[in-house]
Amino acid sequence: MCSIMSYCGAADPEKFKQGFDRTISRGPDQSRIVDTGHGLLGFHRLSIMGLTPSAMQPFELNGSYVVCNGELYGFKNQREELIRRGYSFESDCDCEIILPMYREYGTDMFAMLDAEFACVIYDAENEEFIAARDPIGIRPLYYGYDDKGVIIFASEAKNLVGLTDRIMPFPPGHYYKGGEFICYDNISHAETVCGDDLETVCESIREKLIDGVTKRLVSDAKVGFLLSGGLDSSLVCAIAARQSKEPIKTFAIGMSGDAIDLKYAKQAADYIGSDHTEVIITPEDVIANLDPLIELLGTYDITTIRASMGMYLVCKAIHETTDIRVILTGEISDELFGYKYTDFAPSAQAFQEEAEKRIREIHMYDVLRADRSISVNSLEARVPFGDLDFVRYVMSIDPEKKINTYGKGKYLLRHAFEEGGWLPESLLWREKAAFSDAVGHSLADHLKEYAEETYTDEEFERLCKKYDHARPFTKESLLYREIFEKYYPGQSEMVVDFWMPNKNWEGCNVNDPSARVLSNYGASGI
Repeated sequence: MCSIMSYCGAADPEKFKQGFDRTISRGPDQSRIVDTGHGLLGFHRLSIMGLTPSAMQPFELNGSYVVCNGELYGFKNQREELIRRGYSFESDCDCEIILPMYREYGTDMFAMLDAEFACVIYDAENEEFIAARDPIGIRPLYYGYDDKGVIIFASEAKNLVGLTDRIMPFPPGHYYKGGEFICYDNISHAETVCGDDLETVCESIREKLIDGVTKRLVSDAKVGFLLSGGLDSSLVCAIAARQSKEPIKTFAIGMSGDAIDLKYAKQAADYIGSDHTEVIITPEDVIANLDPLIELLGTYDITTIRASMGMYLVCKAIHETTDIRVILTGEISDELFGYKYTDFAPSAQAFQEEAEKRIREIHMYDVLRADRSISVNSLEARVPFGDLDFVRYVMSIDPEKKINTYGKGKYLLRHAFEEGGWLPESLLWREKAAFSDAVGHSLADHLKEYAEETYTDEEFERLCKKYDHARPFTKESLLYREIFEKYYPGQSEMVVDFWMPNKNWEGCNVNDPSARVLSNYGASGI
């Protein structure tokens, strides 16, 4: 990961640097701030593609500048086309193509990128700033306005605290130009329904996921993998293992005593022949890291915080004990193929509408979790299930094929890899377990117990009334909100609401986000 920031007008350089340096862990290798004459652009570099000094940003072209936190897949073909058009390049960095592409195609370029990115361009010719974010929001970007109405962009909300009264996430699939946010790609909505039969659908899922993993293995820095033993991460690792000449390096985490997934992660690692590492955490680790975790996440959402604890601590161990710089993860599969609560969808159309909502909002939840937990440890997250071609295809599949009429969730994904020996059947058809639960049921239990000890019933009732937006509804949610407000006072609208099952569906009106409370959780916790 890298960190970017832009003050698109007259700025106090010291205040800018103070805010920008709050995310230096995203890019600890090198830092630079450029004054464009009309505003400031900052870049903290984590060297991933193009490891030479010439790959340092901001890049400049005829007085225009760009900063980009991103990976542009297939950029070499676009660079060759730009060379044919007369451009030259100083580095092997993918992001160096952005200014030439902007000069050739203007804002149409954003829809041309196969990328996960957030960028800010200073257009010298028109003396204006343009910003954009990838269609899913894999790479973070926030914005706010100062007291003079000048817009400020930054990789994380913490960069903007004290510079603006209201911090908001930059909408994915949009670009900002001329004071407006303009949608260039609404990836959550499929214009047409795919008419492929079941076997063709599964074949396409398999081939497109393999392609999504393969392109994310390209890196000038070392690559590692988070392996929970669940379906999604296990498939990512199985695909990568077949693409690699050497054993891939996999990492799993669990609570001391009751980690469900450690045994399954080891089974997967043994099967694919990975170089596997286990990280064990204790209840004391969980409580000690709660406050700093919420500060780095910038959220009060229960699901996100619970699930981030294991991811943050395993990535901390990777950072401290290895020279790996890139991490592949299994996020976004649940939102595409369904989760335990989507078994309760009253119709295929309701399933599709819920999937669209989740993909639109995932940048505030699971994607945020992966980005912050990984980037704060000076690592880069790559998300194969977020591959744009893959997401577009899965969202276009007839929802009648996606709903769980098979007696097993995520049937399409499982069936897609049923042939070929990708995983043992026991793992391929294993029931889904919530990540925070699978790290150890006791993780969430310890957090809830800690919250119960923190507030009396009377304090809980009184303190919850302070909040109008996303009002806490349990002592655990109040605890998280109170910590959040210490670091991001009055900024709760950065997150639209709690990531919970759809309460309008029968069987889903629950008061805890864990699938453990659903009637169909069954063997997931075994």
